[in-house]
Amino acid sequence: MSDLHLLPASLDLVSLAAAYRQGLKPSRLFAHLHALAAADDHHAWISLMPLERLLSMAELLESQDPASLPLYGVPFAVKDNIDLADLPTTAACPDFAYQPARSATVVEKLIAAGAIPLGKTNLDQFATGLNGTRSPYGACRNAIAPDYISGGSSAGSAVSVALGQVSFSLGTDTAGSGRVPAAFNNLVGLKPSCGALSNRGVLPACRSLDSVSIFALSASDAAAVFAVAQGVDAEDPYSRPLRASEQRFVAGRSFRFGVPRADQLAFFGDSENPGLFAAAVAKLQALGGTPVELDFAPFLETANLLYGGPWVAERYHAIRDFIERQPESVFPVTREITLAGGKATAVELFDALYRLKALKVRCDAVWQSVDVVITPTAGYHPTIAAVHADPIRINTQLGYYTNFMNLLDYAAIAVPASWRSDGLPFGVTFFAPAHQDSFLLELAAHWQQSIGLSAGALGHVPAQGAQPRLVTEEMIKVAVCGAHLSGLPLNWQLTSRGAHLLGAVRSAPEYRFYALAGGPPQRPGMVRVEQGGASIAMEVWALPARHFGSFVAGIPAPLGIGKVSLEDGSEVCGFVCEGIATANAEDITEYGGWRAWLAQSK
Repeated sequence: MSDLHLLPASLDLVSLAAAYRQGLKPSRLFAHLHALAAADDHHAWISLMPLERLLSMAELLESQDPASLPLYGVPFAVKDNIDLADLPTTAACPDFAYQPARSATVVEKLIAAGAIPLGKTNLDQFATGLNGTRSPYGACRNAIAPDYISGGSSAGSAVSVALGQVSFSLGTDTAGSGRVPAAFNNLVGLKPSCGALSNRGVLPACRSLDSVSIFALSASDAAAVFAVAQGVDAEDPYSRPLRASEQRFVAGRSFRFGVPRADQLAFFGDSENPGLFAAAVAKLQALGGTPVELDFAPFLETANLLYGGPWVAERYHAIRDFIERQPESVFPVTREITLAGGKATAVELFDALYRLKALKVRCDAVWQSVDVVITPTAGYHPTIAAVHADPIRINTQLGYYTNFMNLLDYAAIAVPASWRSDGLPFGVTFFAPAHQDSFLLELAAHWQQSIGLSAGALGHVPAQGAQPRLVTEEMIKVAVCGAHLSGLPLNWQLTSRGAHLLGAVRSAPEYRFYALAGGPPQRPGMVRVEQGGASIAMEVWALPARHFGSFVAGIPAPLGIGKVSLEDGSEVCGFVCEGIATANAEDITEYGGWRAWLAQSK
């Protein structure tokens, strides 16, 4: 008896796993999907895996327990600037194509987890564009409204998921390529923290900024894929571990979210999206959020640096030999943008780096008052014809809410928000500092559950699975009270070891505080007492466990690291002082903290 009736209506991971439990064979699924993709006229695919190879991989799985692999028999697509050993990498430029000897690290990890790649997807050539029309393989057509753009550059990756041809796909995201196509095709688009997914085997666009991205029907699916694919890769110098984060989204728990000032929102003449964004803000409030109005000017100025500054030189650098040798092989708009990058000077680069550093200080200041920021993912949705008529201006408008993200080292997730009256989807993006990926994925999952919206183009509401645990670097909390406070002379001993500030705290009212003799730098000492103690201002830092020993070894007597009781009743590692050192020290307990004493002693 055929198992055709077991094919799931939706390829979300929960539905697919249920179909496999009911008896669906991976080989049957992949034969069906290969035929679907081969007949598709959306220009989503550049090359498909040979059917024989797909069936071989699928049949190999059939001898294994589906529960033994986290992505057992899950079909996925690979953007064609990411290496897949079975197929050439073209970057949407046939004359550039090469045959990789091995797959990219992320692809290897996914296949090892049981996922099977259906093929390579269309993109804006050399990942340069946010619209999906800059390809000799054809302008990628939107999965819901084919006369409209798919978004890019990860065009085919989004469309293939939205059309139900794969469960998830890999894209890349330097300027918004993993978020704009998600919004235009009614999907979740995760742009992880830079470095969390290895870029080995990925043709660079801007190597210092590139991020592999994930398209999926649900936030929990994106999280499941991310959990498998993430991890430090010694072969990628930009790879880094995810830091452990205490930030979690819990339903019913209050949080604060930033919203750009009304006069800084841009919808480029669209009359319906402003109201849909206001409704999305109200929905986020209903999830327990309190909106905080933000000055969005520094974010927008940062966005202008990406294409208006010297980072375009990285695009030129990635294909310099090819474009200088065969400029006629490059799409005209792509050629114009890329060759301009060869004119940037070192002085212009440093000017831009200095400006970016100043802007990041201003942008990062918002995290003192909000946990997350919401924006539209794109202000409006143009047609393919409109983009052909005005390619550069419209592409710039598409990056209004996305171009700043990697320059500022933030993580982001695009999610469906509502349907427009003309049948097009409208999406929003949540973003937060790097390493807040779990928080964003949890928020996105609750968002999808609360609005109950279908995902993709087929009208199905995806099932949300359990959130997997991400692999993060082990961190140790360290409470500091003196020269190691942020901005003070010894703070570098923390930051140089990869520590990050968790927040300001106060100790339990059990300590006397002293300005010790000696220096520079001046140091205080905290001594626990049975009576007459007070609460002392401190900061708690998260320090990578692998650096904890070297940090402690550098602390001179009479100071040391012990357990410090905090005002909230918890205990953390922190600076303590031998009582004998207080004999010649000044008791400064009345000031309540080191900064207050320093201020009065000047």
